[in-house]
Amino acid sequence: MRILIVEDSDKLRGALVATLQNAGHAVDAVGDGRRAVIHLRTSDYDAAVLDVGLPVLDGMEVLREVRRHSVRTAVLVLSARDTVADRVAGLRAGADDYLIKPFAMEELVARVEAMIRRRHQQASARIVVGDLMIDTDARQVTRAGAPIDLTKREFAILVCLALRAGKMTSRAAIEEAIYDQSTQVQSNAVDSAISHLRAKLNAGGRPEIIHTKRGVGYVLSQTAPALNT
Repeated sequence: MRILIVEDSDKLRGALVATLQNAGHAVDAVGDGRRAVIHLRTSDYDAAVLDVGLPVLDGMEVLREVRRHSVRTAVLVLSARDTVADRVAGLRAGADDYLIKPFAMEELVARVEAMIRRRHQQASARIVVGDLMIDTDARQVTRAGAPIDLTKREFAILVCLALRAGKMTSRAAIEEAIYDQSTQVQSNAVDSAISHLRAKLNAGGRPEIIHTKRGVGYVLSQTAPALNT
């Protein structure tokens, strides 16, 4: 999934980017509040990690500004301010979660991924579509109980489709969800990755579970949807 980091400390920003990338996410990062507003209003992020103490606009101002413009990105606020009043103020300004500094990176990843699941109305880290099971915490995939070995890119695409199971997802939406702004994406990159992913999911004569509507996009579904409508 695609995540925006907003943190003015170069060291912490770099550590957050590396940690979330290692967890399989596409990550963009900025160091001030004004750029954060621009990014959040012009790109569809699944989640943002937002520091309170920022130059230009502080984190609370960023939150109020983007929520005023109906930006629905899930936001985790980072702050050294640890009073109940501070946490309540952050949540009332539009934060989905609040994490006090210093924190463990493992907890931050877990909180961010939980926010993303809630955004997609997915209660569990396990997503089940027919005989396909995806464990987003363990980064494991099985079909009819048999494990399937996927690359990071294939896994990211599968999760993107699984969180929208039964709904058509365009190539552009997949690209925005799995690539950060610094990545140059070849025109056939998603189609090629899905071709490899489909071959792995269908191995052993298993029925098709990723369906294509040419020129429109892809849908993950146990049964073939009506693609001619």
